Formats: sequence, structure tokens, C-alpha cells
Amino acid sequence: MSTPIKQSGPKLSGQETIKRQSHYLKGDIAEELADLSTQEVTDATYELLKFHGSYFGYDRDTATARKKQGLDKEYEFMVRMKCPGGRLNAAQYIALDALAEKYANGTLRITTRETFQFHCIKKVGMKPLISDINRVLLSTLGGCGDVVRNIMTCPAPIKDKIHDKLEADTFLLAKHCAPKTSAYYEVWMDGEVVADYPFAPEPATPENPEPLYGETYMPRKFKIGISTPEDNCIDVLSHDLAILSLFNGQEHAGYNFALGGGMGMKHNAPKTYPRLASPIMYVPPELFIPATEAVIKLQRDHGDRGDRQHARLKYIVQEKGTPWIKSTLEGYLGRAMDDPRPMGTYAVEDHTGWHEQGDGKWFLGIPVSSGRIIDRENEAIRTGLRAVIFDYGMDLRLTADQNIILCDVETSEKGAIEQILRKHGVKLREDVTSAYRNFLACVALPTCGKALAEAERVKLPLVADIEKVMERQGVLNEEIAIRLAGCPNGCSRPYGGDIGIVGRTPEHYSLYIGGDYEGTRLNEKVFDKVPFDQLPASLEPMFALWKTKRQPGEGFGNFCHRYGVAAVKQVAAEALATDWAK
Repeated sequence: MSTPIKQSGPKLSGQETIKRQSHYLKGDIAEELADLSTQEVTDATYELLKFHGSYFGYDRDTATARKKQGLDKEYEFMVRMKCPGGRLNAAQYIALDALAEKYANGTLRITTRETFQFHCIKKVGMKPLISDINRVLLSTLGGCGDVVRNIMTCPAPIKDKIHDKLEADTFLLAKHCAPKTSAYYEVWMDGEVVADYPFAPEPATPENPEPLYGETYMPRKFKIGISTPEDNCIDVLSHDLAILSLFNGQEHAGYNFALGGGMGMKHNAPKTYPRLASPIMYVPPELFIPATEAVIKLQRDHGDRGDRQHARLKYIVQEKGTPWIKSTLEGYLGRAMDDPRPMGTYAVEDHTGWHEQGDGKWFLGIPVSSGRIIDRENEAIRTGLRAVIFDYGMDLRLTADQNIILCDVETSEKGAIEQILRKHGVKLREDVTSAYRNFLACVALPTCGKALAEAERVKLPLVADIEKVMERQGVLNEEIAIRLAGCPNGCSRPYGGDIGIVGRTPEHYSLYIGGDYEGTRLNEKVFDKVPFDQLPASLEPMFALWKTKRQPGEGFGNFCHRYGVAAVKQVAAEALATDWAK
């Protein structure tokens, strides 16, 4: 075991001590995974595994019954890939699908950060799975943990200077911000370094193993998104660092940096809250990397390492104020920085359906319920996707809305591809409503240890019931973004969009309204502890009010904000006349 290092100064959280003693994230991971006499791992290994892209947990469905029988919990792991911008090719997808069958539960799950998760992995399968992921030139390093996570950008494969620049910058930052520790390859690849993938980090030197992060890495996870305001399909303002790339026509003109976004909070804990990033400064193209490093260093050096609930960058921005943030960044950069430049109006494109790429080819965005690629009774999306991707060998993109894009389709191939998908019952854009397409749901039970209520497993019946309510009120065809989360950590971004539904207790949810479809305003809570089966009914009087009082083209969240969230709540409470709506 590692020798403890004496600490000085303010008391650190337990996780900080674990990081410091880990020898740059190596710890005892390899030894504990090799010990199959137990299916558990220690608390230290649990924390370190996050940096390697994995969470350790157990099946919460079976835990109580097994305890009564005197049996251990069914322990398992989740593994999350690093996949910048959601980019991967056909061979990688086919390989990952096979790995999910071999080592996980036979499904791939698209996350709201444009990557894949594998679920229900047993201890014996961890090393071969992560090793094989690396052998198809992908990685899991930094999929979780207190580092820069998967960097997001617009997934649309549009062939123009704007999208080329977004992609190039995404991979540049992914490479630059990746942890450089050799521990990852020592644990999973027996020391073999796979360096052929485009975001592989440059090797560190023995004298400086982690030049950006240091031995204790970041105080908390750190998320970066790169976008243009004209297509905010990644909810860029929900990130710790929101990079708004600016263009004059097709010519790049620098960046606006906004800091301090983040969705996580806790119920009944006012010191925690969701927040959207605040505009801080304009960054000229030549300072892109230094300015990004400065933001990371600001969080690294000033984040709260004693209280992980208070450790995200958003709390520094909120409490110190934007002038202090800008001044501190200028100190790291050694020069004054301009204020943010004017930008275009925020808008969102979900990129489902057929679209021209700009090079004579097409891409097809396919809605995937909760991002779960699985064969259901009436929709064999896993089999359908595998057939199309195997036959046509196209590149793929994963989206922030948990959908998948098939790229580089010839005009002559469109009909055959659509025919294959429909043969397997795969729903396309024209087959589903906006509520279905824009309905995000986190994993929640039974595999997430933080879940307070269901999310993914109840998404389909819930959206069907909400669609019935919308149809009765004559708003079924309106664009609307609904997000469902099993706990207040907010992985499905429920505090943005038009409506947020957040797990409160088993089968009860808090209801939020008044955000916007474009991702520029947060929701406000109107009801607490709404029974699951009454969620559609709780929305019906609000939809009725929206139908009769809205302005032309006004979305639900914008209507609630203009009319007044408190006023909308009052109308709904009077119509519902239930205890939870008082």
C-alpha cells in the first residue's frame, strides 16, 4: 500500500488524500482487480477508478432480497469511454457492440456527453474490456474523475470551415487536457502505450508526470464544451468552461470564454445549485490553449478541496464574481484580456432526420430513447444499427441528446438504409414527436448509486402519457425539451430546457419549468414530491394556459418565463387541488 503523506494547511477531503497517495492514479487498482476472492474494491480504488473511466456499484434491484437471504450484493462496474465530440468509425462501433455483448449487459448507452457507457461489468471483465477499447483506438482515461472529461462539440458532419474548426479545436483540447500519467497503461495494458488515436496525450517526463494537473489533479470534475451560439445543441452554458467559437461568415474570429456552468445540486442544500456559465473574456486564436490552461489552473488552484459539494468552478465564479475571475485569468496569462465580443442569437438544432453534409453526401440522425441501444419488442435498434453500419461502413457521431448520426451517406444509399432500419422497427424523426426526440433521461435505477427515483426505465411510458396530455391541449406538435433525472445531480440537464423532472424520493419528483429550449436560462421549481403517476396531470393545466395565452411561436419555457413562473404555478395548483400542489 502507498505510504501516507502528511498534510499541512486546510483539512482536505478524503478523496484528496487518496489522490495524493496514489502515485499519479496507480494506487492498488491492478492488485485489487486481480483478486477474484472478492467482488468488491476498497474505497481508495473506488475513487481512483473514476479517473480510469469507471464507477463501482451494485444492482440495487436485487440488494434487499439478497441481504435477506444472507447473500452479498451483486457488485458490478460501469465503464465510460472518452470519445471527443462523439466521433467514431464503423469498425470501432462494431467492435464496441461486440464488447458490450462479451463483457457488459449487451447494450451500449449514449450519454448526454456524446460518448458510450457499458453497464453491468463484472470484476473479471474489467481489464480485458478496457484493454480492448484501447485496441480499437479509443480510451476511457478521464471518462470520469477530477480531470477534464469528454470534450463536447456539435456532432453534425457538415463540411464547412465552421464545423471543421470546431472539430479540430475539440481534438486539440482533448489531447492537451488528457491526464499524462503512465498508470493508465500500466494497469490496463501491462505497460503497452497505445498512441495512435488522435487525442492520445503526449507522454510525460519522469520529472513532471502531470504538468497541468499536479499530483492531486482537479478539486472536482471539469467539463468543456465548444460551440457556436447559432447551434447550441450541446447546452454549452452548462459546462465549467463554455467556449463560444466566433466566425465572420466562414472565417474564424476567436472565442468568447464563459465560466462556471454546472447542473449538479442537492435537495434541501441551498449552498448547492445549478448554474449557467457567465461570459468572462474574448480570447484571440493564438491564446486558445494558454487561455484554456488558465481556466483549468484557476479551478485547480482555487477550488474547494475540503468540501466536494462546493468544489466546482461555478461556486468560485458565483462567490468571487466575474471581475475577480477575469483578473485572475489575466494573471495566469500575463496580459490584459478584452471583454466578450457580441454574438449571434442562441438556437438549437437536434440534427435528427436526413440532412445534406455540404459535400454531396447526407447524414441521418436517429433518435435513440434514453440513448440505450437495445432491441425492444417493437424496435430492434441494436440489430438495425449493426446491420446498416456493417453493410455501409459509415462514420458515426453521438449527440448530446443521446441520439446517433450516420454520416457520409450517398444519395443512392438513402432508401436502402432507411428500408433496413424500418425493417427492424427503428423509429426515425418523422415517426416521433418533439417531446419524444427532446426527452432526455439519465440511467438512474438500478445501476446508479445516487438515484433516488426511476428515470430511464420509466421514460417511454411517461413520454407517452405526456404526449396524450399535449394532444388534448392542442400543443403536441410544438418543439419542447423535457429532461428527467433520477436524482438532483442533473446528468440529463433537467435544470435547462423547458421542463425538468428530478427524482426526490422513490416514485416522487420535483417539477421545474421556465427554462428555454435554447439552453440560455434555468428552470425554477414549482412543485415538490409529485407522485410519478401524476406528472402528466400536473403539466396539463400549464399546457392549457400556454395554448391560450402564448404569443405566436412562443415555446413553453419562454411562455412560463414571460407570463411568470409563480403565476403559472398558481393556475396549475388551483386546477390540481392536491396536497403536493399547494
